[in-house]
Amino acid sequence: MVTTLNFSGRTADALAFYQEALGAELLFLMRFEESPLPPAEREGLDDLVFHATFRIADTVLMASDAGHRPGQAVVPFSGFSLALRLQSVERARSFFAALSKSGEVVIPLARSEFTSWYGIVIDRFGVSWKLNVDEAGIA
Repeated sequence: MVTTLNFSGRTADALAFYQEALGAELLFLMRFEESPLPPAEREGLDDLVFHATFRIADTVLMASDAGHRPGQAVVPFSGFSLALRLQSVERARSFFAALSKSGEVVIPLARSEFTSWYGIVIDRFGVSWKLNVDEAGIA
């Protein structure tokens, strides 16, 4: 199963943010102007992202602006979080700080009772991230 995130007309901005903040690797990107949709069905959407595939650490995700119409309100994300298991506290701190910029810290990244380090942040696009480092599991 691969998660697809719909950024309501902001997919290109989100991908650029994740590339800078998390070192995301863009694997594939197709804009509406390149899509197989007839011109009448993509009117006003040509510069938006029809489909993208990207990787963060070992996780592949997809993203799209499909379903968005110019002038339409942004649909907020809800009901899920993306969990990142990281191999170092330094990397977790870096990711957490980057995701926190213009975002909201829900649980600060800190030592935890159930794992070594844990924190939750909602990024500026409204995506909830759970960051976890288990120092005992690091070889």
